[in-house]
Amino acid sequence: METLGNSGEKKSEMCGIAGYTGAGDESILKNMIQAIKHRGPDIQDTFIQANLGLAHARLSILDLNPGGNQPMFSSDRKIAIVFNGEIYNYISLKKELSNKYEFHNNTDTEVLLYLYKEHGIKMLDKMKGMFAFAIYDFEDQSLFLARDIMGKKPLYYTTTNSCFVFGSELKSILKHPKVTKELNIEAVNQYLTFDYVPTPNSIIKNVSKLEPGHYLVVKNNHVVIKEAYWQHNFTKNDDITFNNASEKLDSLLNNATKKRLMSDVPLGVFLSGGLDSSTIAYYAQKNSSNRIKTFSIGFEDKSYDETNYAKQVAQHLDTEHHTGILTQNKTLELINKIYKNIDEPFADASLIPTYFLSEFTKNHVTVALGGDGSDELLAGYPTFVSNYFTQPLASLPNAIPSALLKMTNGLMKVNDNNISLDFKIKQYLRGFLSKKNHIHQLWLGSFTPDEKKRLFKPEVYASLQDNTGLNIIDSHFSNANKEWSNFDKITYYYYQTYLLDDILVKVDRASMLNSLEVRSPFLDKDVVEFVNTIPQKYKLKGFSGKHLLKKMMENKLPQNITSRSKKGFGIPLSQWIREDLKEEITSILLSEDSYFNQNYIQHILKEHFDKKRNHRKLIWNLYLLKFYMINNNLI
Repeated sequence: METLGNSGEKKSEMCGIAGYTGAGDESILKNMIQAIKHRGPDIQDTFIQANLGLAHARLSILDLNPGGNQPMFSSDRKIAIVFNGEIYNYISLKKELSNKYEFHNNTDTEVLLYLYKEHGIKMLDKMKGMFAFAIYDFEDQSLFLARDIMGKKPLYYTTTNSCFVFGSELKSILKHPKVTKELNIEAVNQYLTFDYVPTPNSIIKNVSKLEPGHYLVVKNNHVVIKEAYWQHNFTKNDDITFNNASEKLDSLLNNATKKRLMSDVPLGVFLSGGLDSSTIAYYAQKNSSNRIKTFSIGFEDKSYDETNYAKQVAQHLDTEHHTGILTQNKTLELINKIYKNIDEPFADASLIPTYFLSEFTKNHVTVALGGDGSDELLAGYPTFVSNYFTQPLASLPNAIPSALLKMTNGLMKVNDNNISLDFKIKQYLRGFLSKKNHIHQLWLGSFTPDEKKRLFKPEVYASLQDNTGLNIIDSHFSNANKEWSNFDKITYYYYQTYLLDDILVKVDRASMLNSLEVRSPFLDKDVVEFVNTIPQKYKLKGFSGKHLLKKMMENKLPQNITSRSKKGFGIPLSQWIREDLKEEITSILLSEDSYFNQNYIQHILKEHFDKKRNHRKLIWNLYLLKFYMINNNLI
């Protein structure tokens, strides 16, 4: 949430929200909000009346002015809101409303109350920002919930026989005694391939995530409306020249970054030395009268370390740069700390360095800007380039790529370096072990359908409604506009899956566990809507993604920064699984459970330990799943 201080500058707050309609009481509501206290440790406020509970956890970036406390009510007490996020255009919205409504504080939350009073659900068309909120209309006796267009702020919900329950995190919802804590085996199946549970599902049966750009209305404890209020539009502006597109993107990114710099508190930028974070650092320094603070982390293993690039950019931009080193001992220490606090299994190992970066950054600032979203918007992942070669291979019978994969496994020596050549080739071939629409997910994810068939016990596998766990991919492609190109459909798929449930979840959980707010200029609404309309050839040229961004930044950043290939934010997991984590992982994976085939697990462990295969993705994925199940009594 943002507030406007006496100085005329914005003050920001981070929040967690929770609540219910129907059955519940004050102790239940307090337990729900305490479960997400880390999202707002300063104040936890609640409102209770018959059949309604609203709760809010507030972390004030600057002060604790009680006028900004939530739940917040309209002056006539007919509307109440709990809100998590920031509305970047709230000042202009307030001006539009000020002729009709009297405002009593300087928060964007109060603006939303009167925006709803004036426009109802149509208020969503006017909002620009990152948010998840719930508004209760006492006259209509309805609860209205919504989530921002890209899903930057999380929102879970469930309906039981006697209540509707919602919260910023799953752990909050599970504190309500009417919510049954039962493992969702279909979600487990999806997680094993995706490395996360894709929206709208959650790891707990009957608990859902609200999709980005959607709202729902609840009456009598039941969802009566659930609809999209915004959708991606890939209609191309084929008349725009490359130079005009570059100038437009330059202006939009500059404005998006400038809006996110407004703060009365110390603010910094995550700077890995890659193109995306360096771009944001450039615009942040350009719009700041003082040297901005930039933050990067390094690793002892040089194949994973990029601190020299970050230092080069910091020197070029003259930022106040800070570097932390994530040691092996520190990483091993963080594993239990992080994964005991994550509310769903999440196997992207870059969560660990992202957590450490957030922890390190929080020692200096309270708000940080990041470069997330650029790879999805501008085709930055190697998989977009790999898509060029899918047509001939995708038409082959599965037996051929399967044979090629078997051959490379025999011929290519296992290499533990970050995104090594043998890893890329083998992961690429795995993509063709399912149908065309599934290729990108198999490139990105862990278990293939055949591997899951071997992993699950026969009776569990037979019980699955979707034994591949990939039907959700088909639904995303079928939801895509038939007029869109295949490239745009793939971009849309990345928005709805990898960006939403991996990248944004990783950043949200890592930063929130450290009470750090992270803002993402690349995911500004105006930036997203513009980039969706530019021709594919401006994004992808030859074997290079992010062509437009690279050309736009080539005179603003060092040449080797704009031309270097994407590295990723990894840790030497393969080696650690064989060494320091071996005992812990073996103990967890070979513990008895009702779902998995122990012989197959022993097989993949032995191949990895003997360095015959690099099974780090499979082992890490399954380890974190079983760790979660044991920790949450779901085994």
